[in-house]
Amino acid sequence: MHFRDRSLWLWIFSFVLTVVIAYYQHSTGPTYPVKSRIKINGTTIRNELIRTWAGPGDADIDILIPGDSIRGFIMYKRYKSNDAWTEAAMQREGDRLVASLPHQPPAGKIIYHVYIEKNNTRVPLTAEPVIIRFRGDVPAYIMVPHVIIIFLAMLFSTRAGAEAIFKGPRVFLYTKWTILFLFVGGLILGPIVQKYSFGAFWTGWPFGHDLTDNKTLVSFILWVIAYFVLRKHRERTGWAIAASIVLLLIFFIPHSTLGSELNYAEQQP
Repeated sequence: MHFRDRSLWLWIFSFVLTVVIAYYQHSTGPTYPVKSRIKINGTTIRNELIRTWAGPGDADIDILIPGDSIRGFIMYKRYKSNDAWTEAAMQREGDRLVASLPHQPPAGKIIYHVYIEKNNTRVPLTAEPVIIRFRGDVPAYIMVPHVIIIFLAMLFSTRAGAEAIFKGPRVFLYTKWTILFLFVGGLILGPIVQKYSFGAFWTGWPFGHDLTDNKTLVSFILWVIAYFVLRKHRERTGWAIAASIVLLLIFFIPHSTLGSELNYAEQQP
């Protein structure tokens, strides 16, 4: 195969793999909505219950439940607290039942359960309670570049690994681009996003156990090692392969896993 043709196919492969991993990470994280599926009067109704809320104001819980004879209730309390459960009736607005959860400070969480009731029979919308985390609003001019640049870091990391496997001449070049994107997207814009969201620039090691921060740091360190090895020995491409594989594996960890979290019980006397 001609070099240019092979390079094109490797770019396509790297792009598709990066998109798949990015989608998996987004759709499996603890901030992704919880899906519910219930059957009422022979009709299957699907809903999503949110697990993250950004900005000021209470969190809006909005579900599609047609039928005036069906009522909704929500039970909630602050997560990791000694609070008693609070129960509130949901208000009907056409075919929807709506309620709100009280606003919490950044990294505060509420655990809640939604029930529907008909003919004195109450049924939970989900098997387990849902946990929602509150965060500050991140400006689009920070969030959008952060997401794009992190995606480019994943893309160039994958491409560098593929280049090394097929013994191409651009392993060192793609390594430099990977480090640049990881540094800007993960270690500059990432902490800024964290500051807007939860009030702290860094909550990973050694200050905390946030896996998003930690996996970014691990990826960056491995790629820096690969860079210095390749700078002296261009033929030792195994480091680039290893760094790209590790980045792919750790980015399979859902986003926001073990993220910032208030422990209300520790704050209560």
